[in-house]
Amino acid sequence: MKLPRLIVAASLLLAFSASAELKVGLKKIADGLTAPCVLIPFNKNQMLLGEQTGKMSLVNKAGKLTAFGDISGILGPQRQSFDERGLLGIALHPNFKKNKKLYIYYSGPLQKSAKANWDHTSHVSEFKVKGNKLDLKSERILMKIDQPYFNHDGGRIAFGPDGMLYIGSGDGGHKNDINAPERKRKGKIIQHAIVARGPRGNGQDMSTLLGKILRIDVNKKSRGKQYGIPADNPFVGKKGVRPEIWASGIRNPWGLCFDQGGKNELFVADVGQSRWEEINLIVKGGNYGWNLKEGNEWFNPVKEREPLDKPYTGNKTSGFSAPIGQYKNMGAFGPEEGQGRSVTGGRIYRGKALPKLAGKYVFGDWSRNLGPKLGILYALTRQSAGKEWSLEPIGIGKDGDTNLKAFLWAFGEDADGELYVLTNPRNTVASQGKGMIQKLVPVE
Repeated sequence: MKLPRLIVAASLLLAFSASAELKVGLKKIADGLTAPCVLIPFNKNQMLLGEQTGKMSLVNKAGKLTAFGDISGILGPQRQSFDERGLLGIALHPNFKKNKKLYIYYSGPLQKSAKANWDHTSHVSEFKVKGNKLDLKSERILMKIDQPYFNHDGGRIAFGPDGMLYIGSGDGGHKNDINAPERKRKGKIIQHAIVARGPRGNGQDMSTLLGKILRIDVNKKSRGKQYGIPADNPFVGKKGVRPEIWASGIRNPWGLCFDQGGKNELFVADVGQSRWEEINLIVKGGNYGWNLKEGNEWFNPVKEREPLDKPYTGNKTSGFSAPIGQYKNMGAFGPEEGQGRSVTGGRIYRGKALPKLAGKYVFGDWSRNLGPKLGILYALTRQSAGKEWSLEPIGIGKDGDTNLKAFLWAFGEDADGELYVLTNPRNTVASQGKGMIQKLVPVE
C-alpha cells in the first residue's frame, strides 16, 4: 500500500533525527541568499561568496556582505525548479595579491558551434578585480565545454600547490552516462538521443573533457588555446586522448578541494547514480571507474539498482582507483540502510576551533530525501594506508541531532581554516532570499 506523502515525510524526519557522538554548533553568519554554492578565502578578514544565480559578494567574519559582482547577464537559462547550471566555481590566482586575477566556472548559453539540441556551454573564464569589484569587461574565456544536458556540470575549481588550475568536469548529464532515449508525442520527437557517448560513456572516453578532472596552466597559452598544457600531465602526447586530463571516470564532482595541510592532497566528492556516494583521493592518471563502476561495485547501466558481477562491456577489470570513502544511497537501499541521496563535498579541517575534527575530511549529503530538507554532516577519518577511511555522522548541538533541517548546497572555508555550511530551505535555485551561511563552531 502506498502511504500518503505526509506520513512518509514524518517517518523520514523521525528516522533521521538520530544522535551522533561527534558534535558541532552552527552559528549563523549571513542569510537572505539565493542558492549559495561557493565560499572561499579572499583575504585575512573576508571571504568571497558566489551564488548559483550569478551574484557575488564579499563576506566578513561578522557576516556583513559587500557587493562584489554579478555575472547573471552572461549565464545561460536556469529553471525555477531543480537546476545544476549557473555560477559553480571560483578560484583566486595564486598570485592574486599582485595580479588581481580570478577564475570562474559558469554555465553559459549554448555556443553556435555546439551540436544541435545540446543544452548549454560551460565556461572557464579569467576576470580581473579592480578596487575589490569584479571587472566584467575584463573576461578572458579560457575554456568552453559543450554540455548535452542541464545537469552534471560539476564546475568546482581550485588551484593546486603546483600553481595549476584543476577543474571538476561532470559527465554531461542524464542518468547512467548514456543517451536519453528518443520519445515521441503525436509523431513528433520531444527528446533526442543527442550525444554519442560510445560503449563506456563519457567518463571512460578519453577523447572528451566530460567526466574528468582537468589540469591546465592559466599563465601560458598553447596552440589554439587560451591556456597551457602542463608538460607533466599524464596523457600528454597520447593519441586520441585530451592532454588536459589529469584523472578520469568521474560522474558529477560536487566538491573539489586541496588539503591546506599535510601533503596538500586533492579530494573530490563524486555524486553517485542510485547505490553509492563516494569521496575520492585524486592521483595523477587515476581512473575512478564511472560508468563501469559505482563505488566499489560493477555498474549496471540498464538496471542501475542491480550491480553486475563483471564489467558490462570490455575486458578492463583492474587499474581503477577505489574511493577512500563511500556510503549507501537511499535510492537503492531505502531509509533503513541508505545514508543520503547526493554527496556534497567539503574540506580537510585545518582550523583550531574544533580540535576533534582536526585532519578529518568534513563533508555532507544534500538531503536524505529529495522532498523534505534532511541534509546531514559527515566526517571521514584516515585509516592505515590502503584502507577505506572511517565514516561517522556529525551531530548539531548538545543533543547531536543529525538533521541539518536544510538542503546542504556546499561548504566554505576562511583564511584560518574554519569551515562553513551553505544551505537552502528548498532544493531549487528559486529559493529567493532564503539561503544561509553558517559557521561550524564548538558546542556551547
